[in-house]
Amino acid sequence: MYVQELEPVAGSLGLSALVAALPLVIVLVLLGGVRMKAHLAGLIGLLAAVLVACLAYGMPLDQTLSSGVQGAVFGLFPIMWIVINALWVYRMTVRTRHFDVLRRSFGRLSDDPRIQALVIAFCFGALLEALAGFGAPVAISAVMLVALGFDPVRAAVVALVANTAPVAFGAMGTPVVTLAQVTGLPLDSVASVVGRQTPLLALVVPLVLVWLVDGRRGLRETWVPALVCGVAFAVAQFVASNYVSAQLADIGAALAGAGALVAVPRSRVPATESVRASVLTGARSEELDEEDPRGEVVRAYAPYALIVAIFSVAQIPAVKDWLAGATQTYDWPFLDVAGPDGEPVGGNVFTWPIVSTGGTLVLIAGVFTAAVIGVRAGVAVKEWLATVHELRFAILTVTSVLALAYVMNLSGQAATIGHFVAAAGAGLAFLSPVLGWFGVAVSGSDTSSNALFGALQVTAAQQSGLSPELLAAANSSGGVLGKMISPQNLTIACAAVGLAGREGDLLRKVLPWSLGLLLVMCLVVVGQSTAVLGWMLP
Repeated sequence: MYVQELEPVAGSLGLSALVAALPLVIVLVLLGGVRMKAHLAGLIGLLAAVLVACLAYGMPLDQTLSSGVQGAVFGLFPIMWIVINALWVYRMTVRTRHFDVLRRSFGRLSDDPRIQALVIAFCFGALLEALAGFGAPVAISAVMLVALGFDPVRAAVVALVANTAPVAFGAMGTPVVTLAQVTGLPLDSVASVVGRQTPLLALVVPLVLVWLVDGRRGLRETWVPALVCGVAFAVAQFVASNYVSAQLADIGAALAGAGALVAVPRSRVPATESVRASVLTGARSEELDEEDPRGEVVRAYAPYALIVAIFSVAQIPAVKDWLAGATQTYDWPFLDVAGPDGEPVGGNVFTWPIVSTGGTLVLIAGVFTAAVIGVRAGVAVKEWLATVHELRFAILTVTSVLALAYVMNLSGQAATIGHFVAAAGAGLAFLSPVLGWFGVAVSGSDTSSNALFGALQVTAAQQSGLSPELLAAANSSGGVLGKMISPQNLTIACAAVGLAGREGDLLRKVLPWSLGLLLVMCLVVVGQSTAVLGWMLP
């Protein structure tokens, strides 16, 4: 048995924390300073983590490698399993041109560009984040806004800022699932606290979006639809994450927000020519004027309805118990680790939710989608394989980062850093979201940030007397605000709207919003750590 040690370097917690932080520092410097590709930075960081584990912590090589392999396997299943199948569904709708039908349907909901920004960037972007994440919502929303006549820069900025509130529950809850896995906290507990933080962002972001589209006039004339949309989104996200399912939180929120927005009479008031002339400075796509048969419109919405239906059925207690019965639990080979207290750690056991995991449910929905929209079996398989090829570097990035996180967690490196960081005391509650924000800013992924810093946050919370669930959730909630400034997301947004090389322009426009909303989240977490807002926690 390997027993984790908190002070392996010269018996000093400070020196040990400095050495333990090397893998993280290397990854962050390579990503943020050297601008190295994320998958290469992840692999180099993994090598550093293995060396620190073996040389500084004395973890046997076979156990070190085994812990890394377990992390990589978790990165493949369930993490990338969800992403692959979700993007596969999207690719099939693009191939059959049902995605174009959907885009035209959105364009007809309102001719007011400020309402269109809410429908497409906030609501539909949240639905895309719920199903896929990893940059897809920003790219697709920005392209749709440009097709409606938005200036490319404005479209990109709106898409980036909108991609905040849903991120923590994106890709069928992947970030919070990862957070629960690496921290050992129950998924329901973590999702519940995140669901009492990010909905507060949803109240603000729609108002920010109409300001970005049309300034003070936009806020004055459309604040009611924006606020109603935000409230509906926030309530649905809170209810789903706390009482239904973390995997359904963003789907329910996106649909509720869109439904509320359409129901508000002011949303359907035609925009004045002065508004359209000042906002829509680009060329409107002629495709938007095509008429689509009602049956084709229904089929365009069908994939998303199928996913909602299948996930809803999976939450029925009898079905949920049946699906859970297929879950396999294994003693992970070549791994026998105990914490500093001598108790075996949870990482010695690997749980494989074969059927109940979100990726398998999306796969089932994809099979039905192919039948509904008319994709032949052979074509569907080719699209699935093409999706895997498209995501090959993302797969390598996620598996390497998860492998790094598992090596750091199981060797004791994360525990050492957590004990050291706990010295911040009460200030830890304020710094916790900042750490998550920084992690996402450099990695581009809330999932990666949670994998890197989740265990550290929990250890620090336990040492400082704060709630582990609160700080773990704060890492994810703060992280969502780093998404809009991450180099990966900025590059995706620029590429989508034809602004290659202008990432710096976008960064200058979105950075103030990122920092301002981060400050709000920090104050919320501080309040929740005290009696002021402590009543908000479960």
